[in-house]
Amino acid sequence: MSTKVGDIVEEFHTDNKMSTVNNHHETSRKELEDASRLPALEAAYTDILRRLGEDTDREGLLRTPLRAAKAIQFLTKGYHETIDDILNNAIFDEDHDEMVIVKDIDMFSLCEHHMVPFFGKVHIGYIPNKKVVGLSKLARIVEIFSRRLQVQERLTKQIAIGISEALNPKGVAVVIEAAHMCMVMRGVQKMNSRTVTSTMLGVYLEDPKTREEFLHLSRRT
Repeated sequence: MSTKVGDIVEEFHTDNKMSTVNNHHETSRKELEDASRLPALEAAYTDILRRLGEDTDREGLLRTPLRAAKAIQFLTKGYHETIDDILNNAIFDEDHDEMVIVKDIDMFSLCEHHMVPFFGKVHIGYIPNKKVVGLSKLARIVEIFSRRLQVQERLTKQIAIGISEALNPKGVAVVIEAAHMCMVMRGVQKMNSRTVTSTMLGVYLEDPKTREEFLHLSRRT
């Protein structure tokens, strides 16, 4: 019996070690790819500033193209991440079949139409089907899809589908409330406007009472 337990423990540590090594190699590869793209991005930002009539040799702008290049890589790093990357075996067998809600997840993204920010809160609910996920991973799934050029409608759906494919739950619900700087800083310039989008899958789509329970609980302060 002790030998079997020892074998299981050894296998667990071996799997974790291999996962850590693979993640390290993947991170290193992505860092090298980012570094290789930096010069072209920096040159592009330099060109933009010059075409705006700026003097890129003045003190305040000397390192701006490089900083902007690094910033846009960070703000779009979701293109190089997958759900498998971040779940990292954080899915657990659990005999729980009641609703799980994580709400008020901070979200920041870039509008793909004008490349200005939109930001707000994400509320996620799911009903497990014998499997649950580490709660922090839901926030990381939000980050994967929000760190891209986005529209809010697609972002909402991608988060819901991503969770559904990872967990195969009985249902997933996602609501996003966000302010769009393309409506505040330019265009109609409406300071207090908010956009609300939702995606309902499985039982949340099929059962109005389940959907209403989620919407009620996600609105409570």
